[in-house]
Amino acid sequence: MISTHILDTSLGSPAAGVAVTLDKLRGEAWEKVGNGVTNTDGRHAFDCPFEAGDYRLTFLIEDYFKGRESFFLNTPILFRVKDTGRKYHVPLLLNPYGLSTYRGS
Repeated sequence: MISTHILDTSLGSPAAGVAVTLDKLRGEAWEKVGNGVTNTDGRHAFDCPFEAGDYRLTFLIEDYFKGRESFFLNTPILFRVKDTGRKYHVPLLLNPYGLSTYRGS
């Protein structure tokens, strides 16, 4: 399973309603394998085939910050899945002028 969680650190609350897409690298091209929107707790789990390989999780934060001044546009995070027997959780800590991510559990 691949999931994410977005926390808006400038507000101290989850970032609800953020569109996210998940792509998998197949050869030299990215193929969309999932998409969704974060829930009221800022979370989304992808319902997609789970295979080893390289993935790109894109956070469509440009729309989230609409009406607020911000620096970042839509933000891709690339990561590698090796062990399909475990979960992969990729959280995003976000504010208008900074972001951070890590491999969660």
